[in-house]
Amino acid sequence: MTATAAPDLLAAARALAPLIRAHADETERERCLARPVVEALRAAGLYSMYAPRSLGGPEVAIATAARVVEEAARADGATGWNVMLTGDAGVLSGFAATAEARAAFAGKPTPILAGSINALGSLSRVHGGYRVSGRWPFGSGCQQADWFVGGGVLCDETGPDGEPQRRQALIPAVEVQIVDTWRTAGLRGTGSHDWTVQDLFVPEGRVMNLNPEAPYEPGPLYAFPFFATLAVAKAAVALGIARHAIDTLVELAQAKTPAGQTNLLRERAAVQADVARAEALLRSSRTMLYQTIDEVWADVAAGRKATLEQRALLRLAAADGAHKAAQAVDLMYNAGGASSIYESSPLERCFRDVHVVTAHMMVQQPVYEVAGRALLGLPPGTRIF
Repeated sequence: MTATAAPDLLAAARALAPLIRAHADETERERCLARPVVEALRAAGLYSMYAPRSLGGPEVAIATAARVVEEAARADGATGWNVMLTGDAGVLSGFAATAEARAAFAGKPTPILAGSINALGSLSRVHGGYRVSGRWPFGSGCQQADWFVGGGVLCDETGPDGEPQRRQALIPAVEVQIVDTWRTAGLRGTGSHDWTVQDLFVPEGRVMNLNPEAPYEPGPLYAFPFFATLAVAKAAVALGIARHAIDTLVELAQAKTPAGQTNLLRERAAVQADVARAEALLRSSRTMLYQTIDEVWADVAAGRKATLEQRALLRLAAADGAHKAAQAVDLMYNAGGASSIYESSPLERCFRDVHVVTAHMMVQQPVYEVAGRALLGLPPGTRIF
């Protein structure tokens, strides 16, 4: 893998924008990514950004992956979200220690992963492996997935501290039942349905003990704070959606004369101010996000462990970026007036999509409290930090 592979992914995401937009309505209507988009994303390598070099992947930097997600989300929020979620699952490849587990993340064409690390399932130890049962929500991209990751708790077993022991089971898609539940206000095209397995045997080698502080792969991508990696990716989706909203409003303002007015929309002082505010919100939040990522990445790449303050700043930058992006979208949606309310308007979809992003636990409003606790020298109060 050459040194130019990572920047090429960003160029690929930009080049795919016309195709993504051409199929965005189909993606929304069918509640899953259009097949031509899935195949193009796979062929361009956007589904394997976090795969380690040892498995033939590019093992990109966090900032590069976030910019790729931004570009995909700028073309279509649901597509950006699915690129992001596949990356979330893919980062687990850096923690896979057995040959069986690593095989799930390797191969040509690149496997697509879906699932959830939340311990909502149960695992019972049997000869040669485990019996796994559970139902997990938010299985983004489940219709295209080759493998699923399902988090669960070991039955009748606790750790040295008395806490339940959690594991991640890697499950072939053919063993999974998808439950049609994804009927939502926004991000409909992500196909984030529930999925379930019942008393499924999973071999020992495909069950991972995920310790976010002890990756199997040595690179900085996997030493970067695990939950921060998941959080900044959500922010990248929101930032891409906000850029799409600003682009749309600016284009609309060149041609629209509001009802009862004689001047174009762009000539209204209120609209001019709203565009400026939205641009400031987007650019300032992007600057904070990428500056924080770069600072922590430099330390991690030099072999230093991220401090509690750095983790807090990463989580803060991600949550604030997502919410500032939503504010920017709201400004553009309102500035568009009645044009914004129609399904034919990208502003209508941007409005719905971005507010689904801010509902995700990684960037919800309570993250401000968690980050503030850490910055004040208190324990963050959650293990998801």
